[in-house]
Amino acid sequence: MISLTPILSEGTSTPLYTQLFRYIRDAIVNQDIQPGDKLPSLRALSRSLNISVTTVELAYNQLLVEGYINSRARSGYYVSTVSPGNRADFITQANSNMDDRPSLSLPFFEKNPDNHIYLDAACFDFTKWKKCINRILNDYSSLLLVEGDIQGEPALRDEISRYIYQARGVRCSREQVVIAAGTQQLINILCIILQRMGIDHVSFEDPGYLPVRSIFRDRNFKMTRVPIDRDGIRIEKLPANIPSAVYVSPSNQFPTGSVMPAGRRYALLDWAYQNNSIIIEDDYNSELRYDSRPVPSLQGLDSREQVVYLGSFSSTLFPSAKISYMVLPMPLHQLFSESLSGYTQTCSKAEQLTLALYMNSGYYQTNLKKQRKLNAQKIQLATSALERHGGDTVQILNNSSGIHMLLKLPNNGKTTEDICTSASKLGLTLAPVPNFESEKNYSVVMLYYTRIPIESMEQAIQNLIGILKLQL
Repeated sequence: MISLTPILSEGTSTPLYTQLFRYIRDAIVNQDIQPGDKLPSLRALSRSLNISVTTVELAYNQLLVEGYINSRARSGYYVSTVSPGNRADFITQANSNMDDRPSLSLPFFEKNPDNHIYLDAACFDFTKWKKCINRILNDYSSLLLVEGDIQGEPALRDEISRYIYQARGVRCSREQVVIAAGTQQLINILCIILQRMGIDHVSFEDPGYLPVRSIFRDRNFKMTRVPIDRDGIRIEKLPANIPSAVYVSPSNQFPTGSVMPAGRRYALLDWAYQNNSIIIEDDYNSELRYDSRPVPSLQGLDSREQVVYLGSFSSTLFPSAKISYMVLPMPLHQLFSESLSGYTQTCSKAEQLTLALYMNSGYYQTNLKKQRKLNAQKIQLATSALERHGGDTVQILNNSSGIHMLLKLPNNGKTTEDICTSASKLGLTLAPVPNFESEKNYSVVMLYYTRIPIESMEQAIQNLIGILKLQL
């Protein structure tokens, strides 16, 4: 076994394991160490150099990965055969490759993926979020070395259960909260539970939130589209005498923004009780109301545990924060435990813990108030600009909640898809709303006004009206 005597310095920016790796690599390349020579064991080299075993292990692992040494079971580490042409040039290039790591710059990390797209940096204050994530990394890093709880981190589930009770009237314990990376992940989980219950039919609001339908379809559920009126889903059109599920957004119907009144809510609950069925309440953007207080949840009225409650942070934090949650009635939670014991958590543990600390510190509630105020100002500016510049072209159907406005446009040869495409070229995000009521002499689009900075709102609306007048 050979002897290694590198000079390692703790006073440089280069980690000790990198210094050790380079010393051994260079010795191998220069043939100061011969192929077949045995290296000292991890513990032996750790003791002789007075460094940690982990440091030696990291250096050896890098040598293994790059092929300079090989490991023999129950024997140790041995030098491999390496013959790199010009050794001096090889070493210089190898050191350069280790130091020249790509910076966070184009083309890998673009500050704005498209200079024409409106993005409002004022929507979220990342300073406090950074403060929380730094604390997790500095003070609770040991928690990140263990896989996350399949149901979600207890600290975050605890914060969520307290918050939704205070803000939405949802009654639950943290044991009933399930966290996943987005609503679609939760729907996949829910499909498994419903099928275990013998439910294979689900009804949807029409118009309603489209992405979840494909998940139920792929899971072989029978599906029914149920029309809505100004009070929400028409209960008399729901299936009767069979156990089924219905997917609704009663506090902020997507895309109309309408609110289901109390009478319709109790009637929907009665339908579920009488038909042994499940209501899936998607509380879509319910916290973002600007003309009144948020309406309490349907789940808070449920006395027989037949409502599954869905919530998400993508609109109240930032879009890339894919953290969503659902509250399961206790009978369904038991099925969750039985059905998904072999699954793993899909949501980043670091982000879950950061959000738990963010909520516990009061930052989430403070940011939500700021966001409501900002969105209320934006919607006033957008409404005023639409009325001034497009009174004869655009009719505002809803502008009291959520992150988009509902606009009614006359049909005159161009499809809503054409209009949305033209708008996107000017940085505006528009989306068509199919199957809106029964009339055919107009179309409806959603304008995501919250993405437009306040200082750009007037010009953005003028650009939109210009497109509509040109297209229509």
